[in-house]
Amino acid sequence: MSKADVLFVNMCKDILENGFSSEGQVVRAKWEDGTPAHTIKKFGVINRYNLQEEFPALTLRPTAIKSAVDEMLWIWQKKSNNINELKSHIWDEWADENGTIGKAYGYQLGVKYKFPHGEMDQVDNVIWQLKNTPYSRRIMTNIYNFADLMEMGLEPCAYSMTFNVSGDTLNAILNQRSQDILAANNWNVVQYSVLVHMLAQACGLKAGELVHVIADAHIYDRHVPLIREMIERPQYPAPKFRLNPDVKDFYDFTVDDIIIEDYEKNPQIKNIPIAV
Repeated sequence: MSKADVLFVNMCKDILENGFSSEGQVVRAKWEDGTPAHTIKKFGVINRYNLQEEFPALTLRPTAIKSAVDEMLWIWQKKSNNINELKSHIWDEWADENGTIGKAYGYQLGVKYKFPHGEMDQVDNVIWQLKNTPYSRRIMTNIYNFADLMEMGLEPCAYSMTFNVSGDTLNAILNQRSQDILAANNWNVVQYSVLVHMLAQACGLKAGELVHVIADAHIYDRHVPLIREMIERPQYPAPKFRLNPDVKDFYDFTVDDIIIEDYEKNPQIKNIPIAV
């Protein structure tokens, strides 16, 4: 059975059984009909995924792996904030009249800074360090730029990555301030698992462990029955994952370089309401 499924089920049960409800409090998020979108949350959830053991895609419901990776590459490769350069429509609610999400996500990764080894952006700095100083304890990115928050369509949820090399193995920590567990949890896990695989291959390393740290892990009130049904579903073995071995430059990867095989999964949960 998929270890990602087991981890997800245990996390959801913990949130539902031991979480804190925002009922009775003033909340920012609202449903499309204007009703306050309340949540049950757990603070400080930490999930660990060994990428050498399996690819952590849920089988409880399908994760659109290539769509998730397309968004990750939009942020990390294109360093874009324009939704017209993204195939999915997940950012449409937060885009302005010009189709941008402001100075958020990819925009921040594309800003150049002066480093001891030259002027470059955060992604290029990570790649340079992984190739030249792999045992550094300073290999990280951070897109939560307080100076630009007022010019962002949405303040970053997944805001920081810290990379750490042990021997020939690349490990990483993803820090997330907030997460909608039903809509986004495995989407983000898949994205950053693939990112670790891609950076590892581009830098002559092996993908190791992804540690996902979520400050506010929450289930929305209207998602509770969907979650309860989902975590009772049968679980299947994790799908097989590999990258095109011929790609050696991170900027050359496309979604077509991802090969997913034997992905057995339950039916999709359709029409998930999204709070904004």
